[in-house]
Amino acid sequence: MMRPAVIPGEQHFILSSLSPSRAQKRLAVAVVLALLVAFLITDGTLSTIQLGRIDAFIPAYATAMLVNDSITAVLLFAQFSILRSRALLAIASGYLFTALIVIPWALTFPGIFRPDGLLGAGLQSTSWLYTLWHGGFAMFVIAYALLRDTDPARRLWRRSAAAGILSSVALTAAVVCAATFIVTAGDALLPRINLDRVHFSTLWLYIASCLALLSVVAVIVLWIGRRSVLDLWLMVVMSAYVIEICMIAFPVPARFSFGWYAGRVFGLLSGSLLLFVLLYEITILYAQVLRAVLAQRREREARLMTGDAVSASIAHEIKQPLSAMITNADAGLRWLDRTTPDLDEAKAAFKQIVHAGHRAGAVIDGIRAMFKKDARNRTSLDINELIREALALAGDELRKHRVSVQAEPDDQLPRVKGDRVQVQQVLLNLITNAIDSMAAKDGARVLRVRSEVDDGGSVIVSVADTGTGIGPQELERIFNPLFTTKSGGMGMGLSICRSIIEAHDGRLWVAPNKPEGAVFQFVLAADGAASAGASRREQLNELAPSSHL
Repeated sequence: MMRPAVIPGEQHFILSSLSPSRAQKRLAVAVVLALLVAFLITDGTLSTIQLGRIDAFIPAYATAMLVNDSITAVLLFAQFSILRSRALLAIASGYLFTALIVIPWALTFPGIFRPDGLLGAGLQSTSWLYTLWHGGFAMFVIAYALLRDTDPARRLWRRSAAAGILSSVALTAAVVCAATFIVTAGDALLPRINLDRVHFSTLWLYIASCLALLSVVAVIVLWIGRRSVLDLWLMVVMSAYVIEICMIAFPVPARFSFGWYAGRVFGLLSGSLLLFVLLYEITILYAQVLRAVLAQRREREARLMTGDAVSASIAHEIKQPLSAMITNADAGLRWLDRTTPDLDEAKAAFKQIVHAGHRAGAVIDGIRAMFKKDARNRTSLDINELIREALALAGDELRKHRVSVQAEPDDQLPRVKGDRVQVQQVLLNLITNAIDSMAAKDGARVLRVRSEVDDGGSVIVSVADTGTGIGPQELERIFNPLFTTKSGGMGMGLSICRSIIEAHDGRLWVAPNKPEGAVFQFVLAADGAASAGASRREQLNELAPSSHL
């Protein structure tokens, strides 16, 4: 079954379709300039210096070219199997062509394996194979550039990718074998490029000029429609080809000269450039894919934790009105079970049950509004009134644990704008936490609830207790979801409180109380205040001690 090609929206992740960045363009220009500088330094008197013959140089050079170009071809064939681009198939075949033709070139090189070459050809075979090598690769690059810009309907390979790769490999190998046979068998009939095993004829200057010109044409064709990283570095490779040919052929062509050796080094460099770029870019893309997978995994875990947080927050907030309903129901039953039922007290208990039920419904709506970031239910609120209501709702717990309450309201307190149920839940949570903290220790149990106006006209509410307090390490984590210091706690109360206050453009923080316990404080903007939003949040950050956030 034919594998579907990559859709256009996904192709920007593929190297042959990835647009080069500005840094990549600068690097490519720097590489070309460095090659030109090396050429200018080498060319001239240095290039004509005749060096000693190194028999191991050609086999080592040919082996390196074979390995580099083979790996590059494999990587390009792999990209073809993804994109099904005929242009990629052409350039992959071009690198396979250079990898294969270097084998007969090395085998026919005179004096390496045998005086006349391992294939038994004459002096001309090596030079003509080199000509076919560099001219053929330039033609493959031009074919790549032309196929890349063809009609999109004809640009893609419609058949099996494996069939395309196998046919290209077979055809390329056949072309190399045919070229090798023709050159080696017809060595005596070929025009004379070599005068002897070291020196070249003047014909080589014309052939080298044509090869350099063909490489320049390849660069121009690539430049006209350049658009990808692959195009950019192919232009660099062809520029290196031009420099290599000029080093070998000009000014005086001769084997084993300094320029000849330097040209081979440039040839190896040009053959390795695209391989290095492919490996580097593939590594970068792999790292990006890995980061995307990890981010997706973290997002999935965050969604799961959010679901846990929502369920825990609902359970946490509903627990208080349900407990009140159960307590009042038990009290109502006891009033009815008496010998003379006290109907008035029972009615009062049942009214409390109804009130707690309505409060539970309001809590659920408040939680939904908080997660929806809904601000439509916000009204003008009297904080002192909300404090009194919260203390009344917690009255049973305060009496049960013998907690003394010190309420210090500011009669000149301005009204604030917010969701009544949500702000009341914050106060009730802070008061309940204070009670639990003081119930865990002996000694004086004093709850101090204070409201005041700050210098900027905002409202500050503080809830202080004389309980066990909060350790320095716990101060940094106390508002984290699912973190709790209580054995039976869910770790959602303070996280919800912080979310509610921040949704009201406020700030909630905690600090140690003196001499013992903790004090929670939050700030809300006065109703009708001119500053809100981001500027308001900056002011509140200044009010809240940074060491306790």
